[in-house]
Amino acid sequence: MTDPVEDLVDPVALPEEREVEASLRPKRFDEFVGQPKVREQLQLVLESALRRSRPPDHVLLSGPPGLGKTSLAMIIAAELSTPIRVTSGPAIERAGDLAALLTSLTPGEVLFIDEIHRIARPAEELLYMAMEDFRVDVMVGKGPGATAIPLDLAPFTLVGATTRAGLLTGPLRDRFGFTGHMDFYDAAELELVLRRSAELLAVDLRPDGATEIAGRSRGTPRIANRLLRRVRDFAEVRADGVVTERVARAALAVYDVDELGLDRLDRAVLEALVRRFGGGPVGVGTLAVAVGEEVETVEEVAEPFLVRAGLLARTPRGRVATPAAWRHLGLVPPAAAQGPTLFDA
Repeated sequence: MTDPVEDLVDPVALPEEREVEASLRPKRFDEFVGQPKVREQLQLVLESALRRSRPPDHVLLSGPPGLGKTSLAMIIAAELSTPIRVTSGPAIERAGDLAALLTSLTPGEVLFIDEIHRIARPAEELLYMAMEDFRVDVMVGKGPGATAIPLDLAPFTLVGATTRAGLLTGPLRDRFGFTGHMDFYDAAELELVLRRSAELLAVDLRPDGATEIAGRSRGTPRIANRLLRRVRDFAEVRADGVVTERVARAALAVYDVDELGLDRLDRAVLEALVRRFGGGPVGVGTLAVAVGEEVETVEEVAEPFLVRAGLLARTPRGRVATPAAWRHLGLVPPAAAQGPTLFDA
């Protein structure tokens, strides 16, 4: 079981923070920070649909967790002035579950399916016809006597979100009229997110404090908001309630989040790779044993950010620490630690 401190920089939403996230969620496009290209494209899609008095094309939003896919789905419904029905791929286990959901939709309603790549295959095949023709065939009976009863559906807009776009089947992906990819935020955008959240949470956040938190948020608004709440707690208990750069630094030191946004597990992986294995290459299984974690935890929780931050490289021979990783640990990289070569790719 992971330590709660480690969860601070996990981009996946924790169950206990869903309510807080809902209170911070932007309600309209003009409140949504970042993703300018996706936001502009979506506004055009929705405005065109409103002028034609037709539901817009189905929308697929892809990208890492914590970047605002659910928020954009909520905004789409708000801009269309229609209700939204929220579910997730793992919750739809049978075609009958999806059929019941689809037949209960009202005209123009938005159906949001999070992690849509995890929807059961029988339900996915039922979804094809629903998306194209607004119709489903419900099977009644079993065996040779089974009959298909066609049911017309009210026109609706499906908004699918996925963190693993590569796992979507071609037929499902092709049925979305608009696909938007969410990118990581830069520090300036995260500062805007933090200022807005601070106003909603009544936190006295100073500009230098926002800069400090933004720089440790891994380009992810969800992490930025989570760190803001923890720094607020520190400021209220051990300072005067004002979040400055000095207070943010002290607070995040307590929560074990360093200046790059690395947590205990990230640093443990780098420490093991550099100090125990000379910078690699080393297999991920051996690395996981060295830090006392499951292989899946190292691969899915620590490695993605370490690779993106340029601290770790994956090669066919194993994981390799880059010169930046050595320097981040305060060590001088050896001459051989120049990162993967052409023959490692």
